[in-house]
Amino acid sequence: MEEEFIEKKEKQTTITPAPHMENATKDEFLAILKLVSPGTPLRTAIDSIVNARKGGLIVIENPLVNGIIDGGFRVNTKFTPQRLLELAKMDGAIIISKDLKRILHANVTMAPSNKIPSEETGTRHKAAERTAKMTGTLTIAVSERKNQIHLYFKNFKYHLREKSETLRRATETLQILEKQRELFDRNIESLNYHELYNDPNVVQAAKVIQKGKTIEKILESQELTLIELGTEAVALKLRIKELLKDLEKETDLVIRDYTRLNLKRTKHLLKNLTSEELLDIDTILLALAQDRNHSELVKGYRILSKTKMSDKEVAELIKTFKNLKTVLELNKEELEKLLGKEKMIVLSKDLERIKNQ
Repeated sequence: MEEEFIEKKEKQTTITPAPHMENATKDEFLAILKLVSPGTPLRTAIDSIVNARKGGLIVIENPLVNGIIDGGFRVNTKFTPQRLLELAKMDGAIIISKDLKRILHANVTMAPSNKIPSEETGTRHKAAERTAKMTGTLTIAVSERKNQIHLYFKNFKYHLREKSETLRRATETLQILEKQRELFDRNIESLNYHELYNDPNVVQAAKVIQKGKTIEKILESQELTLIELGTEAVALKLRIKELLKDLEKETDLVIRDYTRLNLKRTKHLLKNLTSEELLDIDTILLALAQDRNHSELVKGYRILSKTKMSDKEVAELIKTFKNLKTVLELNKEELEKLLGKEKMIVLSKDLERIKNQ
């Protein structure tokens, strides 16, 4: 039986790739996670090995892998989770075809260069890490003692958590998102009141942007988790889609209404803020080039977009009258002259509806 992983205090390490081996890109690693997400045959096989309390080293074939395998025997049979489990009962590595459809070799010894740096202590994990760095392929090490799964791909190492733990964390995050969306909607209602009753409040606008961007940050941090859950995350993804409805559009319109810069520039500044910096309203005001002690008249893109007017008509109205206050103060005769009687009636009803919401 191979030497197993020796427990030691974990520490953050930087993995140095083999010479001339490109670092893995984010897209490549996300694609790797999809291959081993719950519901896929490969993940079913890996989970079976864990549940059987066996260890294993799985290597995905590429042209460089054949040059560092030794011993074992050729299988060349159709891949099934059950066959992989049976072969994992032997000590050696298992080689799977690139398309994951066939098991090519079993019980082989991986012989990557021992000059490749590795922070691993167990034989299996050291071989997995060095093979991934040397060949640029995906290797999967299952620890028999600790029942843990580690993925290695080029310079990346990733601990694949148990489904129950991942699902628990994702559910907790969903609860946080629901609370943040509730706060976002409350702040939108407050901003509606300020804007419709001619009481511009740039701090209230900044609070809306703060909540919108906080939700975006939370989702970015959970990207790996949702991919890792695979088919288990279908219900979560549907709920998240509901929570995100109109959020980005609403946030962008608030930015457009209040920034002294332009939408693209301000969004770039906000995107580069850390989660901690987003907690500071003055930092958000700085991204808007605004001052909390001086509230300018709001342009009106957001409120007017809630009416039946087209985006082009809204832009023309704001271009002509400069701000929402002036538009709201227009009498029916002025609106009818500008828009025509039918559109004037529709706009008046829409604005009244928004006030009463």
